[in-house]
Amino acid sequence: MACPPFCVGMLGLSNLSGPCPPRAVGMPPQSNRHRVLQPIVLGTCNFLHWLLGGFAWAKPAVHNLISKLKQRTNRPSPMTEPEPPDDIQTHLCQRVRELRKDRGWSLDALSAACGVSRSMLSQIERGQANPTLAVTARIARAFEMSIGELIEMPEASSKISVIRAEDRQYHYRSDEFCTIRTLSPLHLEKDVEFYQVTFRSGGVLKSAAHFEGTREFLTVEKGRIRVISAGDTVELSKGDSASYRADVPHAIENVGRSEAVIFLVDIYRSG
Repeated sequence: MACPPFCVGMLGLSNLSGPCPPRAVGMPPQSNRHRVLQPIVLGTCNFLHWLLGGFAWAKPAVHNLISKLKQRTNRPSPMTEPEPPDDIQTHLCQRVRELRKDRGWSLDALSAACGVSRSMLSQIERGQANPTLAVTARIARAFEMSIGELIEMPEASSKISVIRAEDRQYHYRSDEFCTIRTLSPLHLEKDVEFYQVTFRSGGVLKSAAHFEGTREFLTVEKGRIRVISAGDTVELSKGDSASYRADVPHAIENVGRSEAVIFLVDIYRSG
């Protein structure tokens, strides 16, 4: 079905021919909207000029209206160009790329760790995509960070890393034998791990051999405990400390009648 001649002339589309274009499902993209509206406005101006031009009293108002419409139509659309990324988005792109490279991960490895597609991660790192909160949370978890730690700006971040007592993210284990709380930041590449271990009465913590050269340093904060390592055994009370090999099977037992609390440091031999 061809467009009626009156509509074609009115809309300023007389240079078009063929069937009427289908009705658009939604508004045209911002980059195309200006191109679509321009011939419509110009056609409307021509129609007004034809309709009211014969009335002398209307000519000044018609000319003034037509002039304003043309000026607004010819003005560049403010939405034509995409908005540049803000400082936070730029920082997030660089941060994700740096953290991935620091860990020696490929895009595929990061994708497997966080469940975000490789193509999306690539676009984020290049600043071509602004991740949603859910995607940012997945990426942060892959790096063992909170969202705040992932996106914090360097100039705004404190040099002091704090782990709050109520932060459940650092509660490593809790069962009928003991509760283990991590006291060292999870996101740091480190050779040292720091724990607080609370033993219930009769509680035991048995560990398989760690990496070769690993040693544990232990201080008793409360109660009485027994340490077993490489066939050697020692009992410790409040205020006592000990160090021993942790690259062999070892165990820590609460030998008192009440709760025992220790601070435990694992040191891994680098290289």
